[in-house]
Amino acid sequence: MPNRCPAIVLSVLLATGAWTVAAHAQGSGSATLDATRQRGALQCGVSGDVAGFSLPDSQGVMRGIDADVCRAIAAAALGDAGKVKFVPVTTQNRFTALQSGEIDVLAAETTWTLGREASLGLEFAGINFYDGTGFLVKTSAGVKSAKELDGATICVQPGTSTELAIADYFRANNLKFTPIEIQDLQEIRNAFLSGRCDAYSTDSSALAAFRFIQGDKAKDLTLLPEIISKEPLGPSVRKGDDKWFDLVRWTMFAMMTAEELGVDSKNVDQMMTSTNPDIRRLLGVDGDLGKQLGIDPKWAATVIKQVGNFAEMWDRDIAPMGVPRGINALWNKGGLMYAPPMR
Repeated sequence: MPNRCPAIVLSVLLATGAWTVAAHAQGSGSATLDATRQRGALQCGVSGDVAGFSLPDSQGVMRGIDADVCRAIAAAALGDAGKVKFVPVTTQNRFTALQSGEIDVLAAETTWTLGREASLGLEFAGINFYDGTGFLVKTSAGVKSAKELDGATICVQPGTSTELAIADYFRANNLKFTPIEIQDLQEIRNAFLSGRCDAYSTDSSALAAFRFIQGDKAKDLTLLPEIISKEPLGPSVRKGDDKWFDLVRWTMFAMMTAEELGVDSKNVDQMMTSTNPDIRRLLGVDGDLGKQLGIDPKWAATVIKQVGNFAEMWDRDIAPMGVPRGINALWNKGGLMYAPPMR
């Protein structure tokens, strides 16, 4: 008789619907997702000072492609893109913030490298911007190529992949330079504008954003044509929580897939009645993708409705700076953005 008790309890749980409650009480299978739900907000690490990626607008609202990735993750995990706490991080403390649990996701123009993924206890969930190291100079200097920077002083932030990229480039081309290392972003920009260094180097997208915000004076700055490194930028999470990694990765893939299928924030409700099986699976009408991730069946529809597809995010955050999509276009439009099948 005692051996039959578990079966009886199971029958009661199933009959009353309490099984779902009991399973939920055991957690989602992701410590990070459980903590985020208990807290009621996603803690997302951003730079907070780079136009197009993460920068508060005149109303104090964080804007940019990294900020929107954070919102998309919150929409998938919590059903509300507004449930995000943006945590400003620097190039020097960003990895510690993620490792320590101060943030749930790091989305701060961070380059995916082997060294970072193999030695820092983190893993990159995908790429939201294919970038590369570039150089910005004063137009008045008359410099047309990075190879004309022999002997130049170059402003660069310490603790970035840019440092190594510059050193490798100058060594490979038998050129010399003097690095001017400055941590604070505004300070390094001021140093460049004041003439303390001959060139300013970082990701070319950040240089384009900096030039863009100069307004009428943008013509006084020239972005050199060379891109000297591969800088795939994307969000990262702590290792050891595979379910959370899956959620973050597939949230980005869902936005790319939505663009590919023609689903956007304006037509997502209408698309719920589509007969296209890929659209129906994406929006949670058919299949169990949400269940596999431990979240709501309509999670992707929520992301698309509240944040948009990848093209909407790009047009809102990056296009105004005059940056063409180029290799950041979808794979079927000549770019590198490619989402695996969502099935």
